Amino acid sequence: MSTSSDPATLAVLVRQDLGMSTGKTAAQVAHAAVGCSLKARKQAMSLFERWRSEHGRIVVLAIDGIEELDAHREEAQTHRIVHHAVSDAGRTEVAPGTVTVLGLGPAPSSVLDVLVGHLEAL
Repeated sequence: MSTSSDPATLAVLVRQDLGMSTGKTAAQVAHAAVGCSLKARKQAMSLFERWRSEHGRIVVLAIDGIEELDAHREEAQTHRIVHHAVSDAGRTEVAPGTVTVLGLGPAPSSVLDVLVGHLEAL
């Protein structure tokens, strides 16, 4: 349960065009969450600590493909939101270097809602 009316949230956007298995998707989401956490700890410490104290809310959302991922990455840069794109090593289901997911945040939910609130949850 969140301790604020605008909880800190980490969103992970998953490309649906790659057809990744459930296990592969879970691993990629984990990589994005860890990457964002490490960046936020350095770049936005107070927001990171708030997110942790609020039990680390994470939402996983579907996007169509790389063009949509790139657009969200640009929005994150514009709005100075911590973000981390995962490039796969290519050992299992996708080619090496394929960008599979994009993590955004942690950021206030109200900010993420404006950017990605229209996306469907996985």
